[in-house]
Amino acid sequence: MMSKKFLLIIFLFVILQCKAQNNYVEPPYKDGETLKYVLYYGWIDGGEALLKITDTIYNNKKVVHSVARARTIKLVEKFYNVKDVYESYFDAKTNLPEKSIRDINEDSYSYYNEVTYDRENDSVISLKSGKHAVPKNIQDVLSAFYYLRNQSMKSMKVGQEIKVDTYFSDEVFPLIIRYKGDETIKTRMGKFLCMKFVPVVEVGRVFKTKDDLKIWITKDENLIPLRVQFDLTFGALKCDLIEYSGTKTKLRYLE
Repeated sequence: MMSKKFLLIIFLFVILQCKAQNNYVEPPYKDGETLKYVLYYGWIDGGEALLKITDTIYNNKKVVHSVARARTIKLVEKFYNVKDVYESYFDAKTNLPEKSIRDINEDSYSYYNEVTYDRENDSVISLKSGKHAVPKNIQDVLSAFYYLRNQSMKSMKVGQEIKVDTYFSDEVFPLIIRYKGDETIKTRMGKFLCMKFVPVVEVGRVFKTKDDLKIWITKDENLIPLRVQFDLTFGALKCDLIEYSGTKTKLRYLE
């Protein structure tokens, strides 16, 4: 399903570099950070996505609660209605997830699952399918987004590839991302200097080449995904940041 893969990539597009999980650094985000995106084809807006984080307590531990909501806009939902919610509770220091929730509603299809993480035994417990062995320090799709914003992506060399394992849809999902260099990107908010990354995707019914998915990350202190572009057989779909609030610093606009 296209929307499933789309959301997965939206929440994984900054998986760019791995470091030791216990090396805590001051994160480039803070309590209350909110990012709003719009999905469009040509000049037609088709959907919206919202990412927000809040500090909270889970199992007597300080955690970050991340919520991602995606939905189709009213004009499009007459043809295909999407209202998806992803949640993650991850450790405030290590960014390792404690619990993740996936609540999917797409037309007549619905799916709900909760996954808890057993770090001592390198396993996860799925509400849907039970216990599974997983690689050490595995991430979920949202915790990975915030964890890897802590890392030094700017030190990557052009052409460098990184592979990271995540747990998604009751499977271990390996993702490979390649750094392609820097580009200036113009959006509705203005121009920004960005780092360009290309996740290696499976060629087939949706993608014609393994480079048909592109991601641009702001090259500033925030390291926020600015644009995601899908080059599909029927044209290009784009997802752009259109609003933000609660960031540690303002985005660095170009004149």
